[in-house]
Formats: sequence, C-alpha cells, structure tokens
Amino acid sequence: MAQEIYLIDDGAELKKKLVELFKKEKDYKFKKAKTSEIEKVLKNIPSLIIINEDGIKEDTVTLCNQIRANEDNSITPIIVISSNKEKKHRIEILQACVEHYIKMPIDEEYLYYTIKNVIRLLDTNRRVSPLTGLPGNVQIQAEMKKRLLNKEEFAILYIDLDNFKAYNDIYGFLNGDEIIKFTARCISNHMTDNDLINNFIGHIGGDDFVAITSNIECEQICQDIILEFDKGVEKYFNETDLERGYLEVPNRKCVLEQFPLTTISIGVVSVEKDRFSNVLEIGEVAAQVKHLAKTTPGSTYIIDRRKKNEGVCKKCSITKE
Repeated sequence: MAQEIYLIDDGAELKKKLVELFKKEKDYKFKKAKTSEIEKVLKNIPSLIIINEDGIKEDTVTLCNQIRANEDNSITPIIVISSNKEKKHRIEILQACVEHYIKMPIDEEYLYYTIKNVIRLLDTNRRVSPLTGLPGNVQIQAEMKKRLLNKEEFAILYIDLDNFKAYNDIYGFLNGDEIIKFTARCISNHMTDNDLINNFIGHIGGDDFVAITSNIECEQICQDIILEFDKGVEKYFNETDLERGYLEVPNRKCVLEQFPLTTISIGVVSVEKDRFSNVLEIGEVAAQVKHLAKTTPGSTYIIDRRKKNEGVCKKCSITKE
C-alpha cells in the first residue's frame, strides 16, 4: 500500500531532496503543501507529515497542535526539520507530540531511516491482525472517511465466510486460522492483479474482511475471489466431509446437525459521489447487502447499485449473482 507523505513547506528544495532519497522506493509518495492547505492535508490522512520549520512563517507548535486536534490524525506521525538548535525550542516542539526533531543541516542517511522506521512502526501498531498482517478497524474507517471527504467514487466489498463456526467446531481453531489466512490471500490476489493501485484491504476480525477499490465496476473482482476460494477451500476438509457435502456438528443436546461446507459471501456497496454523508450510512447499506448475500446458498456476491434516497424495497436496483 502506498505511503503518502506530506511535506509542509513553502519552498521546493526539501521535497526534491526527499524524492531523490526515496527514488528506489515506489511505495513512498511525497506531496508538498503550504500551511494554508493544512485542512486539505488532514483530509487525506497521510502516513506521515514532515514540517520544514525554516520553510514556513506560521508557528510550528500551533501547527502541530492543530494536527493533533484532528481526530483522524491523532496518531499520524510528525517530523519537524529545523535549523533552530536551542534546547528549549526543541523541547517545546516535542511536547506538541512530535515524533522526531531533526536539526539542519540534514544528514540524509539519518533522515531516510528515520522516515522508514517511523512509518514501519505506525504500520505495525495499526495492524490489529497478526494472523493476516492486514490493517484493522482504525485504518479501515480512516480509509473510508478519507475517500468520502475527497468525494471519490469507490466500491466497498464486505466479505465473510458462511458456516465458519461449524468448521471451527469440527476442525478446531488452528485449522480455522488457516482458512482465514487463505481467505486473506484470495482477496489480496484479486485486489492487486489489476491496473488500479488505489486499492485497500482490511481485516475487521475473525472471518470478516473489507476491501475498497476505485473500480466501481468490480464484478470481475468478486467473481475471481469466489472462484479461487471455492477451488482452494476444498483442501481444508477431509474426504468424508467433501464427499457428503456437509458437516455434522453435535448441538448442546448432543444431536447431530448438518451444516453446508464453508463458502464465501461478498456484499458490495457502490459509493458514488454525494450518495453518502458518512461511514455510518455506508455501514447501514452494507448490512442489508451482506444479509442478502448470506441468505443465498453457496458462495455469492451481491452489489448494491441504488442511488441516493432510493428505498430498500427497490430490489430491482440490486444485482444478485
């Protein structure tokens, strides 16, 4: 996933230096903004903000406090670069919750590894899933909010497994973990094998995933995920269960109940410009679509294409596959 780094600077020299330093790092994208554009910067929820204190007129502490006061950027790391070597000033900057204060003249190697390590640490902390290594709820919500604020068009895929509890009851949670990791690979394979680089994959927890793509017409992605999942999931079952096509799980009264083999459901919400005001509205529609997908036997996907203010009863606007 691309690391978007904003440089707050009225000049151009520092950005040129950073671009040159990271010319072999394709995932690092440097963008420059003036202090008057700070609200635009915060809307994009960058991976890192670098402030060139020598290149701005505004008070750096005030600027840092403004960044920290923004809910979506409360944990966005900040690096301040300055020629001011006074200890009192450096302490004031660090007290504003700045991660690093780098003195001029810049040691390029030191700056390079500081940026790399700060982003690596943040990326690690934001991940709530050591199982899949995918970003969790904090980043999922931030990614959705960022795209809404920038009025982007995108599609959100809400993905989870059907009858997964029954599988865990029979095969145990360690085998269940393997299916979850396999599911993450299926999603990743088909969110990264197209020309769109602006895709995002998150792991809500358990067997629930979210994928976000700029490709509104994402039917092929859904179909490819399902095809790979249905073909590959068979190796996680024994021959007996595969042959009969269902699992037998004893309930609390020790009576055997039958459950279909694990399948995958995808509920898709098409987020067109001005359709939604916030992520909560998206979540409400997603719950409806996901429910429809899960009530359809087998692996399936359902895409919600309703326009703004269309009621839930207009099922003709929902494509079921």
